[in-house]
Amino acid sequence: MDKAKAEHAIQFINLLKHTKGEWYGQPFNLIPWQETIIQDIFGTMKANGYRQYNTAYIEIPKKMGKSELAAGIALLLTCGDFEHGGEIYGCAADRQQASIVFDVAVEMVEQCQALKSRIKPVLSQKRLVYKPLNSFYQVLSAESYTKHGLNVHGVVFDELHIQPNRDLYDVMTHGSGDARKQPLYFLITTAGTDRHSICWEVHQKAEDILQGRKVDPSFYPVIYGADDDDDWTDPKVWAKANPSLGITVDIEKLQIACENAKQNPAEENLFRQLRLNQWVKQSIRWMPMEKWDHCAFPVNLESLKGRECYAGLDLSSTTDITAFVLVFPPEYEGDKYQVVPFFWLPEDNLDLRVRRDHVPYDTWEKQGFLKTTEGNVVHYGFIETFIEELGKNYNIKEIAFDRWGAVQMTQNLEGLGFTVVPFGQGYKDMSPSSKELMKLTLEGKLAHSGHPVLRWMMDNIYVKTDPAGNIKPDKEKSTERIDGAVALIMALDRALRHENNDSSDVYNQRGMRSL
Repeated sequence: MDKAKAEHAIQFINLLKHTKGEWYGQPFNLIPWQETIIQDIFGTMKANGYRQYNTAYIEIPKKMGKSELAAGIALLLTCGDFEHGGEIYGCAADRQQASIVFDVAVEMVEQCQALKSRIKPVLSQKRLVYKPLNSFYQVLSAESYTKHGLNVHGVVFDELHIQPNRDLYDVMTHGSGDARKQPLYFLITTAGTDRHSICWEVHQKAEDILQGRKVDPSFYPVIYGADDDDDWTDPKVWAKANPSLGITVDIEKLQIACENAKQNPAEENLFRQLRLNQWVKQSIRWMPMEKWDHCAFPVNLESLKGRECYAGLDLSSTTDITAFVLVFPPEYEGDKYQVVPFFWLPEDNLDLRVRRDHVPYDTWEKQGFLKTTEGNVVHYGFIETFIEELGKNYNIKEIAFDRWGAVQMTQNLEGLGFTVVPFGQGYKDMSPSSKELMKLTLEGKLAHSGHPVLRWMMDNIYVKTDPAGNIKPDKEKSTERIDGAVALIMALDRALRHENNDSSDVYNQRGMRSL
C-alpha cells in the first residue's frame, strides 16, 4: 500500500463539497466504506509504480451516496491523476442517466474555487476540460457505443445493471491504448433483475473473486447486500446491506418502505433490489427457484432406456422455440419423476435471437442443451425424425400436444405409431398437473438435472388464477419463453393419469393436492 498516493486521493475528494439537500455545501468527508474504496484503489500499486486495479466493481443499494462518490472519482481522474490529455468518460444506459453523476461533478466544481479557475465547462457537450493537463471528463451513453478510437484513461459507469446490452461496456473497457499505463474503469451500480445482462456477468466475476473461486489482481470487487436467504424484514439485514445507514438514509425510511413491501409483492421486489441490493426478478414469478434448483438431481439417460414415459409437445411458432419434454414416472419407492427436455430453434435465427432477447441461446446450443434445425423456420420433419429415434430407446406411451397447433405434425407422429393426445390450455386441463408439478418440486420428488433452458423457462412463469382457485400458465404475462414448462406440465399430466399402469384418473384416485 502506497500511503502517500492513497492519502492524496482521499484529500482531493475531501476538499470537494456536497451538492444536495441538507448536505449542500458541506465538505465531502468520505464515509468509512467510501474511504476504504478510495484508499484501496488509489493506494494499491504494482512493482512498477502504477495502480494494481484497473477495474473496480462497486455494487450497493440506493441512497448510499454513490453518485457523489462517482463524481468525486471522475474529477480525481480528470484533475488529480496527473495524466496529460486524459480522457475520462461518464457512461450509463442513456444520456439522462449518465448526466446525473456529471451534474453532481459540475456543482462540485462550482463550489471549489481551485477547480473552478482551472476547468472550462462545455455544458452543451456535457464536458469539463481541465486546462493544466488538457484532460477532460465527458458524458457518453449507450447510444454512443459506436464511437471507437477513444483513448480512455478513466470510465465512471453508473448503474451498469440497466445497460440494454454489453456494447458500450465492451467499447469502453477495451478503449485504453498503450499510452495509458493505469486506466481505471469504475463501475458503480445497484443490483439488477436481468441475469443475462453484462452487469450480472460482472457481478458473478466479483462474487467469484470475493469467494476465492477466481483470482484477478487487476479487479477490485465490493458488494454490499443481503444474502438470498436473509430475512429481508430484519433491521440487522438492512444494516449489513446499507453501509451509510443513519448517515445518508434514515432507518425510519427503510421501515416505511419495508411495511409497504409486506403488503405488496411488487413492492417487496423493489425493496429487496433497491434497498437490500438483491438480484430479483422484475415481478413475482410462480416457481420458487431455490426449490426448483434443489431438484437438480442427475438423470441418467442410459438407465432410462426401455422405460415407460410420457411426452409433452409445445410447437409455439415456426420461428420460435419448440419444446419436447419426456417425464418418466417412478418405478419404485423413493424413485423420482425424471424429466428429460429437448429444445429446438431455427439455425438462421440463432444470432438474431441472442441479440434481441439477451438470452444465451448460442451458448446453450454449443453446450448441447439446445438444438438447431436448418433454415429460418423450425424444421418439423427433423423433429419428427428425432422423436421417432427417441421412441426406439424409450417407451413413449403418449404424446400430449396443444390442440390449437401442430395438427399436421401430430398426424405424422400418429403415422409413426405414437399415441397422440390433444391437450387444452385452459384451467380444466392445465390446473391439476400445474399444482402437482409445484407439489412434486416442493417435496423434492422431481429430477431434472438442472437443465439450464428448462430452468430459465420455469423462472419465467406467471400463472393466472380463476375464482375456484384453479391455475394455468399465463403466456401473455410470461413475456419470456415458457414453452418447456408448458410441455412439462402436459407430459406430467399424462404420467400422473397412468401412474402405476392404472388408467383411472389419478386425481380422482387420490384426491387433488392443494397448496
